[in-house]
This record gives sequence, C-alpha cells and structure tokens, in this order.
Amino acid sequence: MDQQLVELVDQIDAILPQTQCKKCGFPACRPYAEAIAEGRADINQCPPGDWEGILKLANLLGVQPKPLNTGHGIPKPQAVASIDENLCIGCTFCIQACPVDAIAGAAKQMHTVIAAECTGCELCIAPCPMDCISMVPVKNKTDAVSRKQAADQARSRYQFKLQRLLKREKPPAKAATPSQNVASTETMHISAEERKKAIVQAAIKRAATIRNQASGNV
Repeated sequence: MDQQLVELVDQIDAILPQTQCKKCGFPACRPYAEAIAEGRADINQCPPGDWEGILKLANLLGVQPKPLNTGHGIPKPQAVASIDENLCIGCTFCIQACPVDAIAGAAKQMHTVIAAECTGCELCIAPCPMDCISMVPVKNKTDAVSRKQAADQARSRYQFKLQRLLKREKPPAKAATPSQNVASTETMHISAEERKKAIVQAAIKRAATIRNQASGNV
C-alpha cells in the first residue's frame, strides 16, 4: 500500500466510530477503512456511524452521500454492556470476544464490564452461555468532542489487544504434515466442544442453585 493510500485510510479510519463491531462486514474499523479506500466497500455500511458518518465520508471522498445500508444493521442509542454478576460463571468467553479489553475478570471468577471503555459493539453477548449480558442505554449523551476522544481511545485499546495476542502466538517448532494438521485441528475442535459443554452444564447447575436460593428451597 503506497503512502498516499495509507494517508487516505488514516483519514477514513479517523471518521469511523471505532466500535470494532464487525457489522460493516469487516473484522474491525481499520480493515473497513482500507476497503473503502480501495473501492472494495461502500461508505454506508457502518450502523454506529449512521448518517453523520456517511456525510463525513462522502465529503472526504468527494462522492454523493447515500442512505445507510440497513442490511448491516440499524443505528441504536448509545449503550454499554452489563453483566449480571449473580449469573456469571467466569467462562471468559466474553473477555475473549471483547475487541477493546473492556471486560475485567479471570477464569471461574465473576466478570464485570468497564463501562468507560465499552464501545457497545455487542460482540460479548452471543458467546455467553448464561445469557447474562445485556446492553444498558447510556444516560448522558456525549458531544462530538467526547465521542472523538472515546473513538481514539477505543482504537488504541484495540491495537494494543492485537499486539498482545500476536505476542502470544508462537511459531511451530517444525512444519507439520497434512495429516498432523488435520489431527491437530480435530483435537482443538473436540477440546473446545468439550469445554463449552462443561461450562454450560456448570452454568445450569449454578443457575438452578441460585433459583432455589431465591425461592427459599435450599
């Protein structure tokens, strides 16, 4: 990517809300910005950016604005994730899903959302086996300056998480044969399935205990 294109990507990325929600069809805001700059994506695929973002992108690129493509979702009021701590079993699925490390906790320990860092991406909801994560509307609406500051912070936190994950990856000691690769993939798949099943079973038991306690049957 030449320098001129990089600069254009930077300008587009600066307009995007940095929720890192993937609703645009790309894994994060930066890849979407790259796709727009290269003509592989349209300017109306970001529900969180909504009409305001579309206008800014159109002005930057010198093109006509167009309505939001609702196939990628619809705009929602600003909200942050909230975990029902009474039901949380500490599975860490939400922590892994959060693109900006806005969830604090450890395995088998209660998790909590750092509201000031949450982008409202909703990516933590689906993986939760307990369905104990919900979105809570933000009471105090932020102005344009505050939103820009929050977006810059979210971008930095996302980039930091990417770098941290890359450092964890270790190159293989030697190249594996195709059969070894298949066996390794199958083992990982089985392990993940077994782990998820165990977590769900534990969640069911814990939920039953909580309900019994609430009803005074224990």
